[in-house]
Amino acid sequence: MFSTLGGVVSDRYWRWKVLLFTQAASLVQSVLMMILVWTDHYNVWEILGLGLVLGSINAFDVPARQALVYEMIDNKENLSNALALNSSMVNLARLIGPAIAGVVLHKLGAHICFLLNSVSFLAVIGSLLQMKLPPYVKTERAKNALGEWKEGWVYLRNNPSIARPILMLAAMSLLVIPYNTLLPIYAKVIFHGNASTFGLIDSFIGVGAISGALFLATRVGGTDASRKKILRNNTIIFGLGLIGFSYMTSFPVAMVFAIISGFGMMAQTTMTNTIIQTTVAPEMRGRVISYFAMSYFGMMPVGSLLVGTVSQYVSAPATVLSEGIAALVVVAVFWKSYLNVKVQRDEGVVEGEMVKVSRA
Repeated sequence: MFSTLGGVVSDRYWRWKVLLFTQAASLVQSVLMMILVWTDHYNVWEILGLGLVLGSINAFDVPARQALVYEMIDNKENLSNALALNSSMVNLARLIGPAIAGVVLHKLGAHICFLLNSVSFLAVIGSLLQMKLPPYVKTERAKNALGEWKEGWVYLRNNPSIARPILMLAAMSLLVIPYNTLLPIYAKVIFHGNASTFGLIDSFIGVGAISGALFLATRVGGTDASRKKILRNNTIIFGLGLIGFSYMTSFPVAMVFAIISGFGMMAQTTMTNTIIQTTVAPEMRGRVISYFAMSYFGMMPVGSLLVGTVSQYVSAPATVLSEGIAALVVVAVFWKSYLNVKVQRDEGVVEGEMVKVSRA
């Protein structure tokens, strides 16, 4: 629920300053975590507490960061491409980061990893300070923060063309996307490797994610129908990739399926974000994105707990296979309720129901 409050903050205040604050707070959190690891005096409750702090910070960071992309684009027709390129940069870090982290963890230890993590926030803050954005114009607010929070919920409820892909993403984040929780088991038990092997697996997934981002970046503009088809097709690709990866014992072949899974996962989440940002009213952007963030980042920890628990009873490969099948089931369920819905933009009619659909 913190994420929805973060959406209100994103719509009420200058998003650039919100990001500066959240990144500075993340720096403090990472330094505290580094100190615990370096001193080797920590308890589980301390780790969980700092994890809770980071999650609360991200609840305010993600809506402001995602909504800021819109403000950075002069020509709004390029928004879809900008979102895809933004995702490609994130996944480029996912491609390079785990490989480096795996080697550093194996060769130098966890304390160096946490040190590098803390230093990385200085680069982020420095980049924010170098940004040149249009002057911030403060707008008068007719409602208080609670009223704006309720307004965001009502807006989402009255716009099923936005709410349904968010619900679909929530289902994927709960049942499918946490498959990466089981990757350490694949690295150590199935492929008989170490931390470097885990980093390599994650990097191949990153290769697929980068490919998915570049694929979306080449799709200039696009209609609602084309975006829905991409969302449907890439969710299917994601599920099939997991099914192929689940029981594969050949490492090279498994990495092919890892790339396919990464492609489908990235394109699926990014297209959901694109559908939202190209449809939502500008004044509601932060609040709606906060629900997107809650569905994606908020459901994954719960899903990771669920996936980890299930894997103890039915094995990791069986769990990943089930997740791949779950992705196909999610597509089947949402295809009738959302993906096949015809939106008449001019009248704002969805399935015969009058809704307010504002285009950014």
